[in-house]
Amino acid sequence: MTPTAPALPAGSALGHSYEYGIDINLGTHDVPVWQPARRISNFNPATTPKKQPAQTYDDFGADNAETVSSNTNLAFAAQANRSTSTGLYLPEIEALLARTRPSAKGAAAVIEARWYHKPESGTPNPTEAGQGYFDVGVARANTGSDGAVEVFNFTLTGKGQAWEIANPFTGWAAAVPTIASASPVTPAAGTGDLLTLSGTGFSGTTAVTIGAIAADFTVVGDATLVLALPADTAGAEDILVTNATGVSAAFSYTRAA
Repeated sequence: MTPTAPALPAGSALGHSYEYGIDINLGTHDVPVWQPARRISNFNPATTPKKQPAQTYDDFGADNAETVSSNTNLAFAAQANRSTSTGLYLPEIEALLARTRPSAKGAAAVIEARWYHKPESGTPNPTEAGQGYFDVGVARANTGSDGAVEVFNFTLTGKGQAWEIANPFTGWAAAVPTIASASPVTPAAGTGDLLTLSGTGFSGTTAVTIGAIAADFTVVGDATLVLALPADTAGAEDILVTNATGVSAAFSYTRAA
């Protein structure tokens, strides 16, 4: 009799090495601004148990250790896309690099990140996701003289225990934009004054209005958008950002007199 491989459940499929994502929090823990890390590869989350001795006479000399916690480390490579106008890298890369500077100590050296299953197609695993705080290490991957693409190798070392989260990935369709903050906090007033919005989902922006008046805008990245204030009077006005999926919730901003 010819042996056959065990049958797989109907509708199952092999996963792929690239079907994972990692987001960097550009905001605060209480008001997060999650920016997906773009142009990454070699993503490798690694969790190891933290154990304490639990050996007793009943073990007859055999090892016995109790798992009391776990340590989670993340590693990935990121292409170093740089703005030709500002010289800066993508916002998530800038946030990671800021944690590696000699002046970054204590809380200034820690970043919050989350990672999750991000399939090319089909339903994402709802429980394959985590979040935590990390110290950041970095090294340039390509240092030769052959003109190779510039790549950073990041190592995120867990600071305290990570925690489980529901998978935040909802598919590849663009999400409705969200506005988390606007700066300067001191209200701008003049026509053409620049206002910087922080949030999510700005990459596909098609329109921005403030007080129902269309504003000129520049998309800096998925988490940052700059608009020029149109002519209008002082007072509280709602800012709305629109993309192909929908319109953000109104964000109130008060123009100075």
